[in-house]
Amino acid sequence: MKKRCHWATTDNKLLQAYHDEEWGVPVHNDKVHFEFLILEGAQAGLSWLTILKRRDGYRDAFSGFDPKKVAAFDAKKIQDLLKDSRIIRNKLKIAAAVNSAKLFVAIQKEFGSFDTYVWQFVGGKPMQNHRKTGKEIPPETKESKALSADLKRRGFKFVGPTVVYAYMQATGLVNDHTVDCFRYSMKPK
Repeated sequence: MKKRCHWATTDNKLLQAYHDEEWGVPVHNDKVHFEFLILEGAQAGLSWLTILKRRDGYRDAFSGFDPKKVAAFDAKKIQDLLKDSRIIRNKLKIAAAVNSAKLFVAIQKEFGSFDTYVWQFVGGKPMQNHRKTGKEIPPETKESKALSADLKRRGFKFVGPTVVYAYMQATGLVNDHTVDCFRYSMKPK
């Protein structure tokens, strides 16, 4: 039996597959970065499993997480999203996602890619943590505070240090698999 991080020891196959195949794998694709920024913001105050169950709905509703397409969403499209039961229908979170798309595109223009921008906050390579238990994982770090502050300065919403740290964990900017987890030392696919 595979040893997993504490949060993925449930019998939920969706959560286990996410842990086993995605969480902590370094991302270098801007659409995937955008997807996780939006999903982590949507998750604020909810469980990650709630978001995973709606992920396909989000992908459809948010044009495959193409930031340029989402940046073009107008007030009518936002109203339509508020009626879409496949996503979290929170007006502030939906409006923030559309605004984030515009800001994301601006960062791409400034840095050449969002990937280039975001990886500078960890020195260009994943931070390798050595946590023995889930209790050792902090809700935020100095790096997540720095990235959060910069995103907020640029106008992003739902990007507090805790949300940003979850994003950093998900996209492999940090490796927070516990040392006894089978994913801890695995190389990215």
